[in-house]
Amino acid sequence: MDHIHNSPRSPRFIGSEIYRGSSYGKWHPLRIPRVSTVMDLSRALGWLPREQYITSPRAKPQALTAWHTPEYIAALQAAENQQHVTAESRARFNLGTVSNPVFSEMFRRPATSAGGSILAGHLLAQSGVVFNPGGGTHHGMPGQANGFCYLNDPVLAMKSLRANGVQRIAYIDIDAHHPDGVAVGFSHDPDCLMISVHEENLWPKTGTLDDNAGGNAINLPVPRGFHDDDMALVRDSLLLPQVTAFRPEAIVLQCGADGVRDDPLSHLCLSNNAHWQILTALIGIAPRLLVLGGGGYNPWTVGRLWTGLWGILTGKDIPARLPPDAVQILRSLEFRRNSRGKNPPVSWLQTLQDPPSRGALSETVRARVRHLSQRHARWI
Repeated sequence: MDHIHNSPRSPRFIGSEIYRGSSYGKWHPLRIPRVSTVMDLSRALGWLPREQYITSPRAKPQALTAWHTPEYIAALQAAENQQHVTAESRARFNLGTVSNPVFSEMFRRPATSAGGSILAGHLLAQSGVVFNPGGGTHHGMPGQANGFCYLNDPVLAMKSLRANGVQRIAYIDIDAHHPDGVAVGFSHDPDCLMISVHEENLWPKTGTLDDNAGGNAINLPVPRGFHDDDMALVRDSLLLPQVTAFRPEAIVLQCGADGVRDDPLSHLCLSNNAHWQILTALIGIAPRLLVLGGGGYNPWTVGRLWTGLWGILTGKDIPARLPPDAVQILRSLEFRRNSRGKNPPVSWLQTLQDPPSRGALSETVRARVRHLSQRHARWI
């Protein structure tokens, strides 16, 4: 990877130990460690000195009502305290479901993610770079949990940026799933450009090609098998021209890892190079950059991808081979969803960087990029 550093101040990493022991339950896709793996790998590589690490604050209920309803926040707190939801609360707030289960930190964990993203808005008031891998919960709705997301920290981050004087924001989302909650939060907002690249017909099945959320959203649903060369076309022909022409004061990148090959919840075929190259291309376009996590349900692919993001943000070279301490962190992970999880490839244990995922360009992707470029040519 290229040696990149383009911030007047050192990038800040927002993390928390709450992610280490917290799980949505033994059958849930979010039973796996993710943020703690990124913290541990970054430290093993010497990439996370104390002065760049911030322990995420837990957002107070009042701060969460910048977007969420007070009734929902109260219900979420009550569900954590009681470890139970009533039938009425389940129906009204979508809590205690298979996707959004009752678990011991069901308020504290998302409130920590949200607290980190709200803090990022303050840290970026003037300029800078912040990485909050525990963020990216882009499905949360004002009065309901939705799609593993009890709160919507990207919306809260952008509201925090606005409260700190930053008006013009580009929100880019490359998670395999469409950010339906963010679309609700910023529809009809002329100062927010939202671009989402997501798998077609995957839950929540929103974000169709012609859905512009009131004018300022660009939604690109992509077919199964979407690979690095397809993403490079999207990056160079759609994403970068649109973002550059929009001239944002801040960029928020939701970098969900579930579009990577071997993730159990999507059918895309990206390598982590695709995500890293998008981040590399976005650095320097705006004076403020917030990078969030998101989806990612294979502990090796998500941990390695997000650690690489932090390396790029801090100008580190991605090593060809990991040091022994980092290898041991990856060896300690467990995932028995399929045979690959039971017998992980050696590369998942010894390297951060995937081999590229190449292929012939998808005519569907090419046609949709052309369509969107023509439709949204007003900035360019």
